[in-house]
Amino acid sequence: MSSTVFFIDFRADVQSSMMAKLTRLVRQAGMESVVRPRDLVAVKLHFGEMGNAAFIRPIYLRTLVMAIKQAGGVPFLTDANTLYAGTRSDAPHHLTTAIQNGFAYAVVEAPLVIADGLRGNSEAAVPVAGRHFQQAWIGREIMAADALISVAHFKGHELSGFGGTLKNVGMGSASRKGKLAMHSTVAPQVKAENCIGCGECVEHCSQHALSLTDDKAAIDPQRCIGCGECILMCANKAIEIAWDQEIPRFLEGMMEYAAAVIQAKAGKTLFVNFITDVSPACDCYAANDAPIVKNIGILASIDPVAIDQASADLVNAEPALANGVLTKNTAPGEDKFKALYPEVDWALQLAYAEKLGLGTRQYELRKVG
Repeated sequence: MSSTVFFIDFRADVQSSMMAKLTRLVRQAGMESVVRPRDLVAVKLHFGEMGNAAFIRPIYLRTLVMAIKQAGGVPFLTDANTLYAGTRSDAPHHLTTAIQNGFAYAVVEAPLVIADGLRGNSEAAVPVAGRHFQQAWIGREIMAADALISVAHFKGHELSGFGGTLKNVGMGSASRKGKLAMHSTVAPQVKAENCIGCGECVEHCSQHALSLTDDKAAIDPQRCIGCGECILMCANKAIEIAWDQEIPRFLEGMMEYAAAVIQAKAGKTLFVNFITDVSPACDCYAANDAPIVKNIGILASIDPVAIDQASADLVNAEPALANGVLTKNTAPGEDKFKALYPEVDWALQLAYAEKLGLGTRQYELRKVG
């Protein structure tokens, strides 16, 4: 049996603005059934790393906030702190970044709450019946909320192929302990022939697990926590992981974390994907490359698996934009995410999420006027 994924494109005029279309989208997708009067509603999003500009425009969040309020809910915008060192690794820096990126109360008309507290250790242990985890460590304020609305920027991702709803909820809701548990199998290794000894990875390692030996990077496995920041930082692709062994387990673990959150809030979740500024890498970068395809639209569904499958299909159905990073799989119907990250089988996460009972990969795409 298929699930319904509601969709709006970016055609608009003065009679029907994008804000009006977005409001109709989330109402038709089931906002009023998810949000009841006086519900505290966690709007889970990514505020964007400082220097990145691909994150969802704050004005769209204001539109969603107003729709939640009209349904009688009390919304707050939230995300959990990052495992890697950056501008969102603790609550003061995270809030400062969010505000400087435009998510101030004056713009979005909702307060900002960091889900896992000052230093990322305000967490709740949530049971999950998974292959890898029996309990997940989730940001306490997300679990304390009455309802959850995930608002994800759909884009490429170096560890999961793409990032959408399931990553936003699974990885994004986890406390630092939870993120560490998911990343614990992602052990980097140095390709000495590519290393130029620049020291960028050493400077950015939050755990001091990297050093230079004979002008080559070296990793201390006792200190490494598998956050993957060194992989992102290395411009010479001198640091990589054992993709065939570690990425499948990483993807499955992330789906189990998503299951912990979603199943604990049965009937109280709604998922929204923005297929806009589809950058090739995560919004955790302090920069964003040119989009790989045109802006496609916004999707909403109560099924987290169906919405991610539909989003991937819509991206892959488009021709790649000229002058972007893609040099192969550029034609309509070709797999853009496989071209970006050939070692990652991105479909694995959707198949495993389906197996966990989070939803179905079969969907009906229904356009909202």
